[in-house]
Amino acid sequence: MKHLIPNPRLLVLPLALAVVPLLSQAQSADRKTSIGLNVSALQYKGNYGSDYWNFSSNRYAPGLAINQYITKGLDLSLQGFYGELKGSQSASTYFATNLVNVNLGIKLKLNNGWALKEDAFIQPYLMAMPGWTYTSREGFYRGGRIDQDKSYFDIAAGAGINFRLGETVNLFVQTAQHAPSYANFDGDQTRDDNGWDDKFLQHTVGLNFNLGKAKDEDMDGVPDRKDKCPGTPTGVKVDENGCPIDTDKDGVADYQDQCPTEAGKPELQGCPDRDNDGVADKDDACPDTPGKPELKGCPDADNDGVIDQNDKCPNTPAGVKVDASGCPLDTDGDGVPDYQDRCPNRPGPASNRGCPEIKAEAKKRLQEATKYINFEFNKAVLLPSSYPTLDAIVQILNEYPDYTLSIAGHTDSKGSDPYNLRLSHDRAASARTYMLSKGIPDARIESRGYGETKPIADNATDAGRALNRRVDFDLYLTGDPNSAEVKYGPEPTMPDIVIPTTPAKKATPAKKPTTTKKAPVRKATPRR
Repeated sequence: MKHLIPNPRLLVLPLALAVVPLLSQAQSADRKTSIGLNVSALQYKGNYGSDYWNFSSNRYAPGLAINQYITKGLDLSLQGFYGELKGSQSASTYFATNLVNVNLGIKLKLNNGWALKEDAFIQPYLMAMPGWTYTSREGFYRGGRIDQDKSYFDIAAGAGINFRLGETVNLFVQTAQHAPSYANFDGDQTRDDNGWDDKFLQHTVGLNFNLGKAKDEDMDGVPDRKDKCPGTPTGVKVDENGCPIDTDKDGVADYQDQCPTEAGKPELQGCPDRDNDGVADKDDACPDTPGKPELKGCPDADNDGVIDQNDKCPNTPAGVKVDASGCPLDTDGDGVPDYQDRCPNRPGPASNRGCPEIKAEAKKRLQEATKYINFEFNKAVLLPSSYPTLDAIVQILNEYPDYTLSIAGHTDSKGSDPYNLRLSHDRAASARTYMLSKGIPDARIESRGYGETKPIADNATDAGRALNRRVDFDLYLTGDPNSAEVKYGPEPTMPDIVIPTTPAKKATPAKKPTTTKKAPVRKATPRR
């Protein structure tokens, strides 16, 4: 029987062109199974002679291979081909034998990481590939028919080189020696005892294509085995190592980089900061001068919240409230800034620390008030004649809310010192109690007594003693030292003496006149 074998080169080329676009990577630890298409040149050696390495006598055979990755150094390869061997000694002695050959081989790869990297371009290997050979022989031996179909155990070994053409396909060349046990390809009946009379060489060239898909948990197109940045978010562009693209090489991946084309700082999401003030240049209104984040990167030397370039008062003390131009607030517009103004809501001259000055008329009434404050004899009980004067002082306090009133009580030298000291204290307190009853806040009136310690006249005369028996009234800016203490010093310690007094609520104030008139000057009633 005669089997026609088509030209194998016409089969391999269209198959390769059809398969290549469907595959993505060459066989590797990631894609462990591959299919190979190949064509072999078969060279016979037997009783008719040897065609080994005589490429003019080649018999071509198409073939297929299935390869399975085992380790870096080992593959398992199932190979098969269909071909024909021919030979002739004379017109009456010749043969034509068709072969179907299948081998299961162990491939020892030399690109196992010792001498060559696993993904090296040139990848040499050795193979041990036992198998099965089926022969279908036709021919004549010395004029007699020698047709026979028979199978043999094939002992084969080979070597080859794989060329890594990229990430899609490998090209390989391989030569293998096949020695089927006791095979008789040529029909010659004269056989050697060793059983190796007929054998053949197989020179193969082909393409291997990988099947399957590499494990890629983050779906970035880089297999986990090679991925140096596992867990990359879905959709992020990565490099060949599986790491997110970093165009400006600043250590911040483009998908996290707010300035992907300018090298910057990680803490600023990859944006540059020329003045190193912690504000990215894109957000910095003063990119070349260090400043504060809350002021868009602009400086504020006096820390008043107004940037230096807009600050008309650049040296404002710390903590002072300022206006939009950086100048201290002046609420009452008196030219004294609030932080220096003792009365920020009422205008006054700088000489009086921004507070209204007490008018001369008010000062005079306070000075003269001492003449019209009278008490019952040897008591701290106010006489009703004192009420108009105290009411006038209440009016002054209401006109000057930024001031505090100091009341200081004094006596003449008659009587014991402790008694006089207590009497002066209680009389000053009695005047204070009256004015508090008129609605003046407690904190705005202070009273104290000095007894006979601060005379203003000679106690040896009645006139002098009358002048020394007095109650002084002085206004001073709230917060300043007490005016009585400034004039007379601290109040002496009060003795444990009870001075008769009457609560202010029992006193009936005199009615105020309908018109403002000064009280008539009268001689003060002598009092003790």
